[in-house]
Amino acid sequence: MTQNRTVEDVQLLQSAKDLEEYIRWLNTFTPAALAIIATASGIYTYLGVSSLLDGNGALTTLAALCYATAVSIGIYVFWSYIITLLPAMRSAQGIFGLSLAVVVGSCAIIAMSSWLNAAALAGAAAVEQHLAKTLEKYQTSLEQAHNISVSAQGLESEIERSARKFSDLATQENEGNLSGTPGRGAVFRILTQKSDELVQLRDIIAKEKDSIRSEFEKGNAILGQMRSIVSETGPVAERSVLFAELSVELAGIITKLRQASVAPLVKRAAVDLRESVIQPELDGRTKVVRKDQASTIHAVLEALKSRAKTIENAAQEVIDMEMPKDTTYVSLSTADAVIKYADNFYPSWAGAIAIDLLPGVLVFILAITKGAIRTGRRKSTIEDRITLADMKVAMAALREIDGNIKNSDQPFELKKNHKSKGLIQNGAV
Repeated sequence: MTQNRTVEDVQLLQSAKDLEEYIRWLNTFTPAALAIIATASGIYTYLGVSSLLDGNGALTTLAALCYATAVSIGIYVFWSYIITLLPAMRSAQGIFGLSLAVVVGSCAIIAMSSWLNAAALAGAAAVEQHLAKTLEKYQTSLEQAHNISVSAQGLESEIERSARKFSDLATQENEGNLSGTPGRGAVFRILTQKSDELVQLRDIIAKEKDSIRSEFEKGNAILGQMRSIVSETGPVAERSVLFAELSVELAGIITKLRQASVAPLVKRAAVDLRESVIQPELDGRTKVVRKDQASTIHAVLEALKSRAKTIENAAQEVIDMEMPKDTTYVSLSTADAVIKYADNFYPSWAGAIAIDLLPGVLVFILAITKGAIRTGRRKSTIEDRITLADMKVAMAALREIDGNIKNSDQPFELKKNHKSKGLIQNGAV
C-alpha cells in the first residue's frame, strides 16, 4: 500500500540514504583510527610508567610495556563497544545505561592512563617547576635568617652607647662630679663593672659580624648554582640530584645564620645587667660621704635598670621577628610533580585526557547521525529500503528457489508417467 508523502518526507528519506552511505564510508577507517589513538595513548602511558618504576633492567621495561599494551587494548575495546552499541540504542533505558558506562569507563581511563600521559608530556617541566618553587623557598629562608642576624647585630650600637655612658659616668665619679668625693670608690667600681660587662657583650657581637657576612655570601653562591641547575638543559633527574646536594648544604648555612642571632644572648645579658649587681661596701670616711655614695649608687642602679630595659626590649623585638620556615627539598617523580603542580599545566592535562576521550566525540556524532537516519526513515516503506543490490540478491534467490522446486518435482512426474505406462501395458495383455 502506497503512502502519500510530502516533499519534506522525500527530502528526509534522501538525506537518510546519504547519511547511511557516509557512515558506510566512515566505517572503513574508523577501526584503524581507534587503533592509532589507542596506540598513541599507550606510548605516552609507557613513558609515564617508566618514570615511576625503579631501575632500567629488562624486567622493568617489560612491566612498563605490558601495562601500556593493556591500556591500549582496553581503550580500543572500550570505545569499539561504545561506538557500535550506543548509537544503535533506541530505548531511554538502554541509552542511559550505556551513557553511564561511558562515564565510568572514561573515569577508569583517566585513572589508568591520562595522568601518566600528562606525566610523559609535562613531567620534566613539572619537576623543573618543583625545583624553582623550592629554590624560592630557600632564598626566602636565607634572606629572613640573614635579616634577623643583621638586626641582632644592630643591637651592638645600643650596647656600645650604654657602655660608653657608664664609662663616662665612671670618669665623672673619678673626678668627684657624681657623689662629690673624687676617687675610685664604690660608685666608680659599680659603673666600671657594668661598663666592662657591656664592652664584653659588644665584643661578642662584633665577632659574629664577619661570620654572618661570610655565611650569607656562601648561601648566595649556592643559590646561584641552584638557579643554574634549574635553568640549564639536560636530563632533569640528574639535575635533581645535584640540586638535592646543594640544598643540603644551603640548609646548613641557613641553620647557622639562625643560630648566629645574638638577640637571645643580649636579652639574657640585659636581665643580668639589671639584676646581678654586686654592691661594694661604702668606703666613705664620714657618714655624709657614705650617704652621698648610697644616694649616687641608688641613682646609678635606677639608670642601670632603665638602660637594661631598653636593651632588653630591643633584643625582644629581634626575637619576635618571624623566623624562616624550615625548608627541605623533597624529590618528586614526574607523575607526582604533574599532579602537585597541575594548576600550571592545564594544556598538558587537556591534551593527555583528550587523546583518551576523543573517541567519545565520535560516539556523540554517530549517535546524532543515527538519530537523523531514523527520523528520515520514519515514513519509509519496505520498497524504499530495497536497493538495486537487494533486488539482484532477491532475484537470484528466487531463481535458485524456482530451480530447486523444479528439481524436486521432476522425479514425481517421472514416477507418475511410469505407473501410467504400466497400467496400459497390463490392460493390453
